[in-house]
Amino acid sequence: MQMKTIQFREAVCEAMSEEMRRDESIYLMGEEVAEYNGAYKASKGMLDEFGPKRVIDTPIAELGFAGIAVGSTMTGNRPIVEFMTFNFSLVGIDQIINNAAKIRQMSGGQFKCPIVFRGPTASAGQLAATHSQAFESWYANTPGLKVVVPSNPYDAKGLLKSAIRDDDPVIFMESEQMYGDKGEVPEGEYTIPLGVADIKREGTDVTIVSFGKIIKEAYIAADELAKEGISCEIIDLRTVRPLDKAAILASVKKTNRLVVLEEAWPFGNVSTEITYIVQSEAFDYLDAPVVKINTADTPAPYSPVLLEEWLPNSTDVVKAVKKVMYK
Repeated sequence: MQMKTIQFREAVCEAMSEEMRRDESIYLMGEEVAEYNGAYKASKGMLDEFGPKRVIDTPIAELGFAGIAVGSTMTGNRPIVEFMTFNFSLVGIDQIINNAAKIRQMSGGQFKCPIVFRGPTASAGQLAATHSQAFESWYANTPGLKVVVPSNPYDAKGLLKSAIRDDDPVIFMESEQMYGDKGEVPEGEYTIPLGVADIKREGTDVTIVSFGKIIKEAYIAADELAKEGISCEIIDLRTVRPLDKAAILASVKKTNRLVVLEEAWPFGNVSTEITYIVQSEAFDYLDAPVVKINTADTPAPYSPVLLEEWLPNSTDVVKAVKKVMYK
């Protein structure tokens, strides 16, 4: 298949536009998605193509437009809701948790809720404590929601198209620091199924599981460790819920060691769940305790020096791998 190189934001825009051409029940709603072409230019040109009835600028009122979008699924629509950041989704979280996630069950299957809530997650530089939070584990804790966190343009486009076609609500989490990242994407139509992890790098000595933008630190660490003869297998979860347990367990059974890298507070997060799964289903294969790497257990600092200390980095990954290798 012929490939082209595009930015992450362009991959997101292509996915939405292609699906909106295919299905007239799909529309995009959010702050600055129309006239301004999106806060991060991820909807550039969409207002011109689809018009103001399908690309809708909203007031700064997440609770209101999240609720409107959820209600519109009950009349046959398939909305995409953009939050300028998932920190602001907290204003509308009642609609996501108490309505979108529960409509199918509470209606006895009479209503489905095909909706995508998308926007950036986690830290994006010096944006301070209330704008630097990772809520993947919050949403993944909720039955009825699917949670997707791509790390590159190829995965972003293929997963977003699948999310838009899904008949259940999907939380699709991006990163402000990845919108300018470039990567190869096929010229033609393609989708990536939700719930399937991807082995980004084959290895034999240790498994590193990660997702989202922080996985870049795993790649840097793996290159450093390779110079010392340590072979790292890197798994990109891509989808946090449903979690691809089989991929993780198969890798751990091969390497016998596991490091989990996640940009999130350390208490009760995705890496905690992975650690539990591995100790309960692959305990006899482990040659060392699982090590998980997270942010410091504090709100994100504004100071660049403190922020650097707060965030996990490749040095932390190298140390963790050496710890499970007893080196």
